[in-house]
Amino acid sequence: MSLPLSGLRVLDLSNVLAGPFCGYHLARLGAEVIKIENPKGGDLARRLGADPKMSDRLQGLSFVAVNAGKQSIAIDLKSKDGKQIFLRLVATADVLLENFRPKVMERLGLSFATLAKHNPRLVYCAISGFGQTGPWAGRPAYDQIVQGLSGAMSVTGDTRSAPLRTGFPISDTIAGLTAAFAIASALIEQRQTGRGRFIDVSLLESTIAAMGWVVSNHLNADVTPQPMGNENFTAAPSGTFRTATGPLNIAANEQKQYQTLCDLIGRPDLKSDPRFAERQTRKTHRGALTDELNRALAAKPAEEWEAQFNAAGVPAGCVLTVPEILTEAQVVGRHFIETLPATRSDGKALRVARPGFRFEEDFPPPPAPPALGADTVHWMTQLGYSEREIDQFVANGAIGVAPIAAAVSTRSA
Repeated sequence: MSLPLSGLRVLDLSNVLAGPFCGYHLARLGAEVIKIENPKGGDLARRLGADPKMSDRLQGLSFVAVNAGKQSIAIDLKSKDGKQIFLRLVATADVLLENFRPKVMERLGLSFATLAKHNPRLVYCAISGFGQTGPWAGRPAYDQIVQGLSGAMSVTGDTRSAPLRTGFPISDTIAGLTAAFAIASALIEQRQTGRGRFIDVSLLESTIAAMGWVVSNHLNADVTPQPMGNENFTAAPSGTFRTATGPLNIAANEQKQYQTLCDLIGRPDLKSDPRFAERQTRKTHRGALTDELNRALAAKPAEEWEAQFNAAGVPAGCVLTVPEILTEAQVVGRHFIETLPATRSDGKALRVARPGFRFEEDFPPPPAPPALGADTVHWMTQLGYSEREIDQFVANGAIGVAPIAAAVSTRSA
């Protein structure tokens, strides 16, 4: 069994989330993904997450989430020896991924133009907050900053709570997926032409692009998007409603679904009420319709309504917590959560979520996230360096090597 990107080598210089999330998807598609990390601490995410003891081991749970299946080489790219080692690696790679601020790699003497001379086939992907050009290019950017600047926060929440940040770093995540898609596309061209390509991925633009319907309504109908909470601006009734036991999402977006809903809740009169009879009038009188539905839905628990509506073709779903959805048969039965060959600080198995795609074949879980510098010696040897040279590079700080025990505990399968 082989995966689509088997045989491809990716050098992942990125940190924290957007770049590592991209690299994680490439790794799960079969690519050999090698993290190039600073010997002094490595990826910042190694120290992030809810388990302080794991962070002390440089295996923070934030790092674990998006770095399984990768390797780690610790190289100081600011040192002369480190640069030369890195250039040897570049000559063997298909892809380079980084998420530094623009011009950082250029200042290191490792710009795309320079690297392309060593490897004309190199697909180079740079992820940044605002892109490589423009008046904001040099600004520092984190997910929350981009969420605010992109307009996403302005339409999240309702009139009382907006602007509101999403409950996870959505701009970093979307940018990572955007980068993975662009890289995979460029690799097809690389195979056909033998040429590499520079890819410029912006968190800001990736986020705005993902807001396509909202943006289009403004560009083409002069509509200023407004925060609508749990309501869907495209249809009604479509949103979150109250039941006897808790919230329930209902999306009766089509006329037939709406009419079926009215019958199921014992309110067939709502089908002919002039305020709610047509799609557009329902949107105009959204608030009144929601009140009517909430009163009727109070008669049963959310779970009963969910089953009844879905059986009749009306899309509905309870509002679950993260712990609840991860124990549902739908998720458990498809083996979405994978157990890695490593343990948490309490000795229990380390687990991760797989990507949102799968192939017909069932592949085993990936190796555990690497210890910092776990693969340095292996790759130095592969690149032709002698044991004496390796020892010298370690001594002068050009490279870092993981302690043997740490490397074995996280890399063993």
